[in-house]
Amino acid sequence: MWGRAATLEPLLTAIDSATAKPVDCHRAKCVALTFDDGPGPYTDALLHHLAVYRARATFFVVGQNVGAYPGVVRRAYAAGHEIGNHTWSHPNLTKLSAAGVRSQLARTDQAVKAATGVRPKLVRPPYGALNAAVRLRTARPMVLWSVDTLDWLHRDSDRVARKTLKSVRPGSIILFHDIHPSTVRAIPRVLKTLSRRGYTFVTVSRLFGGDPPHIVYSGGLLSMT
Repeated sequence: MWGRAATLEPLLTAIDSATAKPVDCHRAKCVALTFDDGPGPYTDALLHHLAVYRARATFFVVGQNVGAYPGVVRRAYAAGHEIGNHTWSHPNLTKLSAAGVRSQLARTDQAVKAATGVRPKLVRPPYGALNAAVRLRTARPMVLWSVDTLDWLHRDSDRVARKTLKSVRPGSIILFHDIHPSTVRAIPRVLKTLSRRGYTFVTVSRLFGGDPPHIVYSGGLLSMT
């Protein structure tokens, strides 16, 4: 699955969230669960499910929602989850001016830092909409995904879980949305089944050795920038 990434040794080291011992994600079954568009009223329940399995995830948050739920973001960060920037109001960044893109990212950075004390290291563009002009607006990794659960379209917990379990592979970055209660209800089944299959749940940064390169990740391919 890794293709060209197999030659990049820094990408192969992650931290097992349960044991804090080094794990080689080229050999072990590492997977990154990512949650977009929150935080929201169901995110605390999701944090509980993740804690039961000592799973670490990455939350790509919308800045205006961080302002509404700063305590949720603070708890997620304190629990060891990664907080990424998903813009302030979820626009298509390719339709904005350079100043507009910078503002969307900067306002969310400020909201996350106010809640957690740290600035997000990763960016996920809404809708996966990305072009060269947008990529010039930040030096941070632009992270897409390799498994789309379509949970925003199919608000059905069983369907979301089946799609995830059918599509996951070692090294997958899986896209969920924690603003949907049906998605949050699907997560215990996902965690239980993948744990039995021997998967380790890591953040996106840990999937890439704790220091991701400037990348775009989509469909299992790495594109260096």
